[in-house]
Amino acid sequence: MSEPNDQVVSLQKQLNAEKQRSEDYLTRLKYMQADFENLKKRIDRQIEDVRTYCTERIILQLLDVVDELELAVKTGETSKESEALLEGVKMTLKKLRKVLEQEGVSPIECKGKTFDPTKHNAVETVEKEGLHKCIVGEEVRKGYIMKNRVIRPSIVKVEVPPSQASESQTQKEEKKEEEKKQNE
Repeated sequence: MSEPNDQVVSLQKQLNAEKQRSEDYLTRLKYMQADFENLKKRIDRQIEDVRTYCTERIILQLLDVVDELELAVKTGETSKESEALLEGVKMTLKKLRKVLEQEGVSPIECKGKTFDPTKHNAVETVEKEGLHKCIVGEEVRKGYIMKNRVIRPSIVKVEVPPSQASESQTQKEEKKEEEKKQNE
């Protein structure tokens, strides 16, 4: 009879050991969960700081450009010579382009190039004889690429080859005009 009692005592000890181990695991899990929540909050704060201050470096460089523009305006107001003002504005523009270049921003070269809808927005098309593909004829507003990504497409006027569709459209319009004249 002592055997079943010994078994019960042994099983009771094992059960208590497992209960203790599961409580330890639960305690560790709670600590790990709290650590994870704290880490998440800290990372969220760091991300917010980065968002808030990520443009600080470029803003400081642009403030130098603003200072130069203000000086150019002041010079223009006190000087009768527009040459000095023009020279100041040119220097400022050069400095601004340098700041943009340092940030990986470059203008899109488009005049005379093949029209690319990923880099250009066409505002007008002009048919031109002798063309086999669409070519950018005039740049209305300069576009820019930042580190291989278009951040502002160029607004352009596109020269296109004459098309059958446009000729047939012209013929349709002429027929409508003739019909109107005949009906009158």
